[in-house]
Amino acid sequence: MSVSQSETSLRSRSDIGFDVLNYTVLTVIALLVIYPLYFVFIASFSDPSAVLNGEMWILPKGVTLEGYMRLFKESSIWIGYKNTILYTTVGTTINVLLTLLAGYALSRKDLYGRQVIMLYLLVTMFFSGGLIPTYLVVKKLHLVNTMWALILPKAVSLFNIIIARTFFQETIPIELLEQAKIDGCSDTTFFLRIVMPLSQSIIAVLALFYAVGYWNSFFDALIYLGDEKMYPLQLVLRNILVVQNELASKFVTDVQSADVQQRIANLLKYGVIVVASLPLLVVYPFMQRYFVKGVMIGSVKG
Repeated sequence: MSVSQSETSLRSRSDIGFDVLNYTVLTVIALLVIYPLYFVFIASFSDPSAVLNGEMWILPKGVTLEGYMRLFKESSIWIGYKNTILYTTVGTTINVLLTLLAGYALSRKDLYGRQVIMLYLLVTMFFSGGLIPTYLVVKKLHLVNTMWALILPKAVSLFNIIIARTFFQETIPIELLEQAKIDGCSDTTFFLRIVMPLSQSIIAVLALFYAVGYWNSFFDALIYLGDEKMYPLQLVLRNILVVQNELASKFVTDVQSADVQQRIANLLKYGVIVVASLPLLVVYPFMQRYFVKGVMIGSVKG
């Protein structure tokens, strides 16, 4: 009898029934999550009339690329992409660097006043100054209408510091530091040459957390930026999706019929959602193998 056959014979009917129920529930949940994304994707290049009349469910109907063609002709989309990539790259780099430094320092038991510093940081996690005081501070620092207004006020997240601190406590043993110091290694050299190479999974997790936050953020830009040339992609798309007149004034100026304008506007709405979501959907599978490992180790005893 093979190993697989013996394992099957040891499983009771209740085990098999539980597996069937488990897979059924997970399949239903997966469909509930995936189908809206799939529907938006196929609706972005389907006939808007078929979408509005409920004639399209599984496969695209009346395929047309007019929405994407009009979308990519608009310069504000490309400016938004450029700004978002810049803000995400610079902001994520600063966030990850500061979080790793803070997390590693707080993981060291020989850090003087470690408990007091941690308590002080925890207070800021539950109590914040609020929107108006934060805006006044940003304005006083002359950061309004600059990209630093989107990056510096949230340069570090305490939640992520706790994850990083726990990761270092669990994966970097004190014996490793002692051995490195015996060999003449300084704290800086130990952090750069030993800790950093051993922390690829938590670096990937932090980078993903921060990058997704920057990519999807529009509220800070709405508050602090007045120049449209500095708008990130999400704020551009927000104006397109929420402010209905933006569609007619920017994308459908060559069409006189109100009905046709409305049809193209509906087509464009699905297109901008795909344009905004696609980069993260492409990047995430490559980060997934680090994501699970980093979050699990960092969250233990967090």
